[in-house]
Amino acid sequence: MEKDYIVTKSNKLIACNYDLSLQEQKIILTLASMVQPQDTEFKEYEFKIKDFIELLGIESKTKYTEVPKITKELMKKVFEIREGKDIIQLSWLSSARYRTGEGIVVLKFDSNLKPYMLELKELYTSYKLDNVLSLKSKYSIRLYEILKSNSFKKQVTIELEELKNMIGAKEKAYKLYSNVKNKVIIKAQKELEAKTDISFTYDEIKTGRKVTSIKFCIFSNKDTCKNEIAATSSADREDIGEEQQQNIKDINFVKEIIQETITDLEALKIYSAAHGDIEKIKEKYNIVAQLNNVKNVVGTVITAIKQGWSIPKGKTKVSVFNDYEQRQYDFVELEKKLLGWDNN
Repeated sequence: MEKDYIVTKSNKLIACNYDLSLQEQKIILTLASMVQPQDTEFKEYEFKIKDFIELLGIESKTKYTEVPKITKELMKKVFEIREGKDIIQLSWLSSARYRTGEGIVVLKFDSNLKPYMLELKELYTSYKLDNVLSLKSKYSIRLYEILKSNSFKKQVTIELEELKNMIGAKEKAYKLYSNVKNKVIIKAQKELEAKTDISFTYDEIKTGRKVTSIKFCIFSNKDTCKNEIAATSSADREDIGEEQQQNIKDINFVKEIIQETITDLEALKIYSAAHGDIEKIKEKYNIVAQLNNVKNVVGTVITAIKQGWSIPKGKTKVSVFNDYEQRQYDFVELEKKLLGWDNN
């Protein structure tokens, strides 16, 4: 499981109300990170059960029987999304298949999630899986996603009851604001600052003496800026600040190297697959450019990066993909810009 894989979800999916355990969220987000930008349908994804045990932090002696219990409970979880006047009830998984004797579990998203996870053009959020895997609270993961989806605005105000519904804080203890503050907000504040690419401060908005809303101010976490992924869409860009505009410029650098018509998300996927190695992106694209009948340039470049493709000696070929005068880059400086180091 690659921690540098990118999770992409529509903002509507992020903002809806659902209650998943910490382990269930890690399963869903890991599975989401396997979805490729060119996918038009959900695929079946295989995982080694021993990797799942490590991911979920299961330490009991019967750990190999725990994973099927977790996925069975996950398949029962139903949540709702509003579409105009309609309320759509959805489940996360369509199936979970265990290959006995092989130590393999095969998972597949429910097809009804397609509009919220596949071929997204606007109002979506992307971030590296690594930002959430190390979080210890299920509420920290949900707050991270909610704030990340609003990071281009730098702040967001959410009614307290709405916030509790969004993150699934349904326990009786959370009827008291003091418990929400200490066990959810402050705990998430510490975790996000220490482990993710964003941090936040908050103000309590009161009606009379009662706290009724929370105003979150969202910041880029400079200590982990190398993990930051632009979380915006073309529909939002009128409102974004200078830092997010720089992120968009960085995406465009990658798009110029590829010299093909690709989306921002596809550029991010390529960047992530190369772990920020700009030289590698150019090298593998040049290899792919020499191939005939490449139907999916983005997917092929990602494969070339992950599998470490190289050109056999004596075999070079010019094709329509590289029959142009390539732009010259100072790749050290370009890499600094993509990683955000040039601002430090």
